[in-house]
Amino acid sequence: MGEVLVLVEQAAGTVKKVTTELLTAAAAIGEPVAVWIGPGYTDQAGAVLGSYGAGTVVVADGPGVAEALVAPAAEALAALVAQRSPSAVLVASTADGKEAAGRLAVRTQSGIITDAVEIAADATCTQSVFGGSTVVHSRVTKGTPIITVRPNAVEAMATGGGLPARVDLDVSLSEAGRKATITGRAVAVAGGRPDLAEASIVVSGGRGVGGPEGFGVIEALADSLGAAVGASRAATDAGWYPHQYQVGQTGKTVSPQLYVAAGISGAIQHRAGMQTSKTIVAINKDAEAPIFELADYGVVGDLFSVVPQLTEEVNKRKG
Repeated sequence: MGEVLVLVEQAAGTVKKVTTELLTAAAAIGEPVAVWIGPGYTDQAGAVLGSYGAGTVVVADGPGVAEALVAPAAEALAALVAQRSPSAVLVASTADGKEAAGRLAVRTQSGIITDAVEIAADATCTQSVFGGSTVVHSRVTKGTPIITVRPNAVEAMATGGGLPARVDLDVSLSEAGRKATITGRAVAVAGGRPDLAEASIVVSGGRGVGGPEGFGVIEALADSLGAAVGASRAATDAGWYPHQYQVGQTGKTVSPQLYVAAGISGAIQHRAGMQTSKTIVAINKDAEAPIFELADYGVVGDLFSVVPQLTEEVNKRKG
C-alpha cells in the first residue's frame, strides 16, 4: 500500500478529533503519514497521531508559516506530493481544510472529492449530494486523489502505535502565499459544550422556538446530553442565535451519532447540513413537516412541552 497524507487539524498543539478519524480512514487505503503545519508539534501530539496509525509525522515549518493563512498547508502538501508520490491526500471538510484542498488540487493538477462520508479500500468515495437527495460513489481519475472528509463520518479506531518518526520539511512560502497574513489573534472563550462540527450529539432549534429566549430549552436539553447546540438558518437570520452555530448548506455540516431537531421544519437547506447523522430525532407540532421524512424518531407536539420533559427524563436517568 502507498502512503496517504493526512493534514492534521490541531488547536494550540492539541490534535483535534477529526484528525484521528482521517487517520483511521487513511489506514484503510494505505499507510498514514500525518502532516503538521507550523510550530507547536510535541511528543504528546505525536503519541496521539501514532496511536491512530501514523507511522510518520512531517512537520512543515519555516519563516512566515505561523502568520500565513491557508497557503502554507497547500504549499507544503504540494511539495510532499511531488516528493513522496502518495496514493491519496485526506483533509478535513472544514472551511480551511476545503480551501487548502482546492488550492492543492490546482497546484498538482489533480482531481478532488469533497465532503466524503465513506472511503473504500480502492479510494472510491461515498458522498451525499443535491441536498442529501442523492448518494454518489466516485473516484478521482487524474493525478493524486485529494479527498475532504466530513467530521464524524468515520469512526476513529486506535491502533496502539507508538511515537511516529519525525521528518522536518522547510516551507518557503511563495509570494502569493505571503499576501494574506494574520495580524492579530484573540483567544476564543471556550464554553462548556463540545465543538459543533465534532460533537457526537447535537441539539438544534429552529423557527419553532419563537425567539432568542426559546433557545433556553434547547440549551438545557443539550447540556443534559453533553451535546453541542445548533440552529437553523431561519433562527440565525432572525438573530435568535449566533450565526456560527448554523447547521445547513450555508452553515456547518454535522454528522453526529444523535441529532435532535426541535421546531425545525426540515427545509432542504437545513437537511443538507445534518442528514448524514446516524440517528435523527424530530420534534415539531406540524405532523406534515418535511423533517419527519428524514427522522428515525418523530414526536408531533409543542417543543416547549416535549423538550423540557425529555430533559427531565435524561437528568433523572443520569442521576
